[in-house]
Amino acid sequence: MTEEENIRYNKQLILPEWGMQAQEKVKSSRVLVIGAGGLGCPVLSYLAAAGVGQIAIMDFDVVEIGNLQRQVIYDMNDVGKNKALAASQKLKAFNPLVGITAIERALNRTNALEIIKEYDVVADASDNFETRYLINDACILLNKPFVFGSILGFEGQVSTFNYQDGPTYRCLYPEPPAKENAANCNDAGIIGALAGVIGCTQANEILKILSGVGKTLSGKLWIVDLLSNKFSALSVKAIPGNKNITSLGDYTEVCNSEPIRFVSRKNFAETFSKTPHLSIDVSDEHEFIPLESESRNIPLYAIEEQCFQDTDMPVVLYCRSGMRSRQAALLLSQKGLKNIFCLTN
Repeated sequence: MTEEENIRYNKQLILPEWGMQAQEKVKSSRVLVIGAGGLGCPVLSYLAAAGVGQIAIMDFDVVEIGNLQRQVIYDMNDVGKNKALAASQKLKAFNPLVGITAIERALNRTNALEIIKEYDVVADASDNFETRYLINDACILLNKPFVFGSILGFEGQVSTFNYQDGPTYRCLYPEPPAKENAANCNDAGIIGALAGVIGCTQANEILKILSGVGKTLSGKLWIVDLLSNKFSALSVKAIPGNKNITSLGDYTEVCNSEPIRFVSRKNFAETFSKTPHLSIDVSDEHEFIPLESESRNIPLYAIEEQCFQDTDMPVVLYCRSGMRSRQAALLLSQKGLKNIFCLTN
């Protein structure tokens, strides 16, 4: 520990439960934070503040004005920038004593094992079920613990999975929810302070794992409702069979059973550059980001009113998270439209 580190981390070093030994463990640790949004921002801020040696930030998305209500690490100058890159720049300025890496892409079944194997703990700060099941299964295969967080409306959840023979995410949620029940903050809304409460709790869990100080939430699901100020903790029983995973699967297919074709952002131009098509952002008007110069904005609530039956062109639907575009695709397929694609990250 350098003199500067002793000064910076003094208030935790003087804690009887913490001390120099815990700090040195934290300093030698590596953490991967998947998602630099509402949860990722407080997780990253407090891990960097506590002196975690190496922190990697993984996110493919860009900062939008609508993010700033809860993603408080960013400001107006960051709008349009990749979140992982913008967050890494802020953290490097905030604490130059820690190593920060930006991974400007999405986690998928191809890269998950290669990336996660380099880290001691994974923070799940994602916002979709595909990524959560992928993180869970990759961490099982690599025997890595991960700290889960989820937020929606006024309610949030935190737990630690795959830690010291504890339960996995599948022990809590064996199967993905039905698509009509898989709400997200784009559709249901969220109070910004909730992201701070849950993200800070995730950071605290990670620090306990790294340092060996305190009792983690392994085997417990911590739940908070900020509207009623209710806090509770449910027991989660470990089911040994849920660790019998031999390979990663197709999580988009598992979590979405609609008869819809998918195309990644990376392959979009190659797939459609020479093919007449429609690209439609089904986000609300204030969220519209053109995918290309000809992109249109038709919000989900208005998509059924549109008539696409007079065209044979492929229709590519997209939104920030992918949830609303899949709902729109399902609605249009029910109306008889056949040539539908959903953009994935």
